[in-house]
Amino acid sequence: MSLLNTTSEQYPDIWHKHSTKELLTRYFWYLIVVFVAVWSVRHLDIPWFYFLDAHVQAADLGSRMFPPDWDYIDVIWDPLLETIHIATLGTLVTFFIAFPTAFLAARNTTPNTIAWLIGKFILVSTRSVNTVVWALLFVAIFGPGPIAGIWAVAFRSVGFVGKLIAEAIEEIDVGPVEAIEATGASRLQVLLYGVLPQVLPVVFGTMVYRWDINIRESTVLGFVGAGGIGIELYSSINQFAWSEVSLILGTVLIVVVFSEFISALVRSKVK
Repeated sequence: MSLLNTTSEQYPDIWHKHSTKELLTRYFWYLIVVFVAVWSVRHLDIPWFYFLDAHVQAADLGSRMFPPDWDYIDVIWDPLLETIHIATLGTLVTFFIAFPTAFLAARNTTPNTIAWLIGKFILVSTRSVNTVVWALLFVAIFGPGPIAGIWAVAFRSVGFVGKLIAEAIEEIDVGPVEAIEATGASRLQVLLYGVLPQVLPVVFGTMVYRWDINIRESTVLGFVGAGGIGIELYSSINQFAWSEVSLILGTVLIVVVFSEFISALVRSKVK
C-alpha cells in the first residue's frame, strides 16, 4: 500500500503544467504589466473623445485617397529612385564602418580591453539614436539632400550590423583558429584564414537584411530634408493631396515588397 501511495503522489491523476508557486509568480507579473500599462495611459492625457468619430474620419480619408493620381508618377519617380540609392549607399558605408568595429567589439578578436570598450561604445551609441535624429544632425552638417540621408542610414545601421557580426565572431569554431595559430601564423593571417571564412555568411546575410530595413527607413528621411521620396510625401500631406499620398504609399509598398523578396532570396543563397 505504501508503494501505491508513493506512486500516486509522484504521478497525480490531474497533471498541471505549472506548480502553484509558478502560477502565482506568473499572475503577479501579469498584474505588474497591467498596472504599468494603465499607469502609462493615465499619464498620456489622451483625448478619448477623438475616438468617437475616428471610423468616420478614416472612411472619409480613404475615399479621398481613391483613386490614386497616376499622373503624379512622373514627379515621384526620381525621388523614389533616390530613396533606393540612399539606402544602398548607406548600407555600403555601413559595411566599411561596422566590419572592423565588430572585430574590436568581439572578445576573442579584440586587441585589448580598451579597444573592446571603444568598439562596444560605437555599436551601442550608433544604434541608440533613431535614423531621423541622425538625419537632423547630418542635415545641419551637410545641408539638405541625399548626402545627409546616406550618413544617417549608415550611422543608424552600424550598431545593428556590427553587433550581429561581433556575436558571430564570438561564436566561431576555435578548432581552425588554433590549427592556424599552431603553424606560427601572424594575427592577421589567423583573422583572414581562421575567423573570416566562418563569419562571411553572417556578414553577407546581415548586410542584405539591413539593406532591406534601410529601404523602409529611407522613405521618411525627406520629412527632415535628407532626400528621397519623403519630401514629396510630406508636401502632398501638407497640401491635403490625398490621391497623391495614396500613389506614393502604393509605390513605396511595391519597393518594400520587392526589397524583401530580394533580401530573402540572397540570404537563402548565402546560408
